[in-house]
Amino acid sequence: MEKRYDKMVHVFKKKQKENRKSEGRRIGKRIFTVLAVVLTSFAVLLARACQWMLKTWTGLTMEELIYHLNTSLEGTNPDMIWDFVYSCVTVAIVVCVILCIACMILKRKRVLYRCLLVTVSVLSVIVIGASLHNVWTTLDVSAYADNKSTYSTFIDDNYVDPRDVSMEFPAQKRNLIYIFLESMENTYADLQNGGAYEENFIPELTKLSEENENFSDSQSVLNGGYTMPGTTWTIGAMFGHSTGLPLNIPIQQNSMDTQDSFFPDIVSLGDILDSAGYHQTLMIGSEASFGGRELYFQEHGDYEICDYNYAVQNGWIPSDYRVWWGYEDKRLFEFAKNKLTELGASEEPFNFTLLTVDSHFEDGYLCEDCPDTFGDNQYANVMACSSSKVGEFVAWVQQQDFYENTTIVISGDHLTMDSDFCENISPEYQRKVYTVYINSAVEKKNTSYRSYTTFDNFPTTLASLGVKIEGERLGLGTNLFSERATLSEIHGYETEASEISKKSKLMEKLTADIRDPEEVQVEETQEETTVEDTPTVTADIDATPYDYHTGRFTVNISNLQSNVEIQSIRCAVWPEDDQSRIVWYEGSSQEDGSYEIHVKATDFGFQRGYYIVHVYAVDISGNPILIEGTGQYI
Repeated sequence: MEKRYDKMVHVFKKKQKENRKSEGRRIGKRIFTVLAVVLTSFAVLLARACQWMLKTWTGLTMEELIYHLNTSLEGTNPDMIWDFVYSCVTVAIVVCVILCIACMILKRKRVLYRCLLVTVSVLSVIVIGASLHNVWTTLDVSAYADNKSTYSTFIDDNYVDPRDVSMEFPAQKRNLIYIFLESMENTYADLQNGGAYEENFIPELTKLSEENENFSDSQSVLNGGYTMPGTTWTIGAMFGHSTGLPLNIPIQQNSMDTQDSFFPDIVSLGDILDSAGYHQTLMIGSEASFGGRELYFQEHGDYEICDYNYAVQNGWIPSDYRVWWGYEDKRLFEFAKNKLTELGASEEPFNFTLLTVDSHFEDGYLCEDCPDTFGDNQYANVMACSSSKVGEFVAWVQQQDFYENTTIVISGDHLTMDSDFCENISPEYQRKVYTVYINSAVEKKNTSYRSYTTFDNFPTTLASLGVKIEGERLGLGTNLFSERATLSEIHGYETEASEISKKSKLMEKLTADIRDPEEVQVEETQEETTVEDTPTVTADIDATPYDYHTGRFTVNISNLQSNVEIQSIRCAVWPEDDQSRIVWYEGSSQEDGSYEIHVKATDFGFQRGYYIVHVYAVDISGNPILIEGTGQYI
């Protein structure tokens, strides 16, 4: 009996052991299946994403990729996001579903089942490796990494500090109108005039360039500046044009608005003109605080800032008016005429700086004045519209009394970032930003076709005002009206670009005071908690749920109580994970004393997620006082 019992126990334990092994195999099989499906789906998504990226941003460089990954989607067409979803995410999901169905069908056919999983896993690894290798070689990541880890003395050796240069202004100082044209290239002209297309998308700008000075000598074609690393986005370009230096900073490219100062140790065009007694104005149709533009132009030249918020506060546009990045160029040029009329009536010289925005990527903003000359090619129509508006604006300036003593400089800020407009341009074509000097005070001495960068605009602009510059060089720039060779003529622009991409002791010294935005925020918070007798403002704040029909949610501020006089209510909104994409809104006063602020999803490229909302009261001195924070999902 005892032997029989022992045998039964042995059989039971053996069966139990076999069951555990069987269960272990089933679990292992499931895990392997899940990993194979996930790996395959990821491989397809990665491969499609790499293809989409290289197609969307033709001629993409590693520096530009870093910019796109770090920059805000503000102003970007939401169609680009949906194109990524359709082209990449949808394909990956379809492949995932097909593979799951195949696994279910072959579940009981062990050999075929295992072969399928092993095959797709191996192919997935190969696809992932091939995709990464393609991107690595196309973007030349090795060279980029080497440049970022290698020191060069190029900037240190060639930088000319304006403090060390003698400059002499003419007895009667000339006015300056400097127009930055968003993403404007010579490329948009026709082949006959030095462009890259069969048709000329910018005829008015072409005529202005060829009838005035673009430093192409007698070739009667467009010529312009190369864009160097550190100048390929708007604030970087504006900085490069006016200092002769790249905006090589240790933080995200549009994060200078988080700093207390903007390169305090350099001397810019604005600093020089301010010291010479110029009244300086920056007029833009977006918010000047974005990217640190307001900080830069106020710190370097004490510019009067006439931006989107200024237009709202001064009644130029309705408080709830907002298109594209703020307001369109059609209004910008009308406001510019009014401001120039005011400046022209003054006895002091002026520097009026203008920045357009309609031609920003993706596809630009098509206003009601834009023609449909080029059919469905929206970006071409936007460029044609911009060309027409600039031509009309220059013609208006030339009819004014102050024009005789005024120099006009027009330059593209950087090359376009539009996804497909230049995708068919030959790699041999040298893309440059549009550049022209109109009504210069001096004639050029070097009559050859010049090779130059946007750094050269710094001393050349001053020279066009009749300023005599000792040595003809400032920053990394050379006066193009002089006979002196530019750095790109001496070294070649490819070599110059490569050297500027590398680390520089001088740039590290100039950027030593730049701090991480998160550290700045912590310090500001600590300072606020230690200040005694701080003005206090309280209110009831709530955010309504996001309305998918209107594409916005509303922040309501009621029961406002304050121990100081309040002139306005403002609201700062940013995605929870990226404060550098902060957008400011002006509160709209209601009859019952409350305020409303409408937060628009378009301002954040319709990015889904949780958004932080901070409401501030602005006292009569212009000081912001934090009331309370809240949040809402989009």
